[in-house]
Amino acid sequence: MVTLIGFLFIIGNVGLLELYIPDLVGPGLVLASLLMAASGYWGPETWHKPISSLVGLETALGDYSLIDIWIPLLVLMVTGAHIPACVYNVVKARRARNEPVAPVFFEWIPFFVFALATGSWLYSPYSTLLKENHLVLFCLTMSFVFGRMTTKIILAHLTRQPFPYWTVMLIPLIGGGVLVNLPPLLAFPPVSAITELWYLRAYFVFALVAYFRWALLVTGSICEYLDINCLTITPRLLPPQATGKDKKVNGGPPSQTPRRSGRLTVNGAAKGD
Repeated sequence: MVTLIGFLFIIGNVGLLELYIPDLVGPGLVLASLLMAASGYWGPETWHKPISSLVGLETALGDYSLIDIWIPLLVLMVTGAHIPACVYNVVKARRARNEPVAPVFFEWIPFFVFALATGSWLYSPYSTLLKENHLVLFCLTMSFVFGRMTTKIILAHLTRQPFPYWTVMLIPLIGGGVLVNLPPLLAFPPVSAITELWYLRAYFVFALVAYFRWALLVTGSICEYLDINCLTITPRLLPPQATGKDKKVNGGPPSQTPRRSGRLTVNGAAKGD
């Protein structure tokens, strides 16, 4: 799960990194892949072994394991390297185009909402997800939610649509934090572990359906706009003057259909869908 979280972090930021700092995407993916390969080769117990057993320095490192420093390491990487580099390159690109810089920072809203809602739910003292070992299901659910957020942002950037500040898939995430934290604040008993688990299961089904509906919508819209098929090559008619007769070929030159003009739009790409 440690490597999965890192992998989701890297994948989720590929779109934003690729827009401004493409040189960081490759190394990030390589690092995530190496971490997962290491877990597969040496086993997940490696993350729970004391670091001192690997590098020595028992006096300085004590009994700290890799999993103990993983979250602080991610926070340090994000705040010390990722965010400053992104801000620098975005500001530089915006100024080069004589565009205002301040509005860009409002585009962090969905990421802050995602991070705060995740923390308020998963790390709440009233939550049972970690105690009952439901982290795998939670991470799988978040992979669809975060994937949906980033694909909407990338698609809006490529199609020059308004920035998508919201997605409906964040509502159940915020609801999870409210579910586990609100009852104790109102002097009611916390929700039971089984109730929280079924809520998470329902959220997973919702996220799965919403994500693949989105994927089909985007794929279908792009294929319709480009007049192509998904995963197949459309047979085309060669111009009669080029062959003397009509002949179907696979992968031949495009027909004489006029090229589409205008921008590609995907319904709901920039809305709260």
